[in-house]
Amino acid sequence: MTQLFRYEVDVPIHHSTDQTRRGLHVFTGPATGPNEALAAAHSAYDQAVQRVSASLAVPDDASNGWAVCGVRPNWVLEWHKATVNAWKNHNGLT
Repeated sequence: MTQLFRYEVDVPIHHSTDQTRRGLHVFTGPATGPNEALAAAHSAYDQAVQRVSASLAVPDDASNGWAVCGVRPNWVLEWHKATVNAWKNHNGLT
């Protein structure tokens, strides 16, 4: 059985019409490694965007442990600048 670890994927974001407005979208979830974590985060975001485009609610839970709690209109995710690290539970979150 493949062991899963919890990862954090940090994706820089910027506003589509005002490049000075910047931020970070953070994803967490289980994966076998960094590449799988990045792919899972990207897939969860893409699915959320598709649901919003279809006027459906964004689910706040996913069977694979990766979900998007919200989509920010007019913000662009810079996936090519994303970083992936082992998730550190500093606050005892579950």
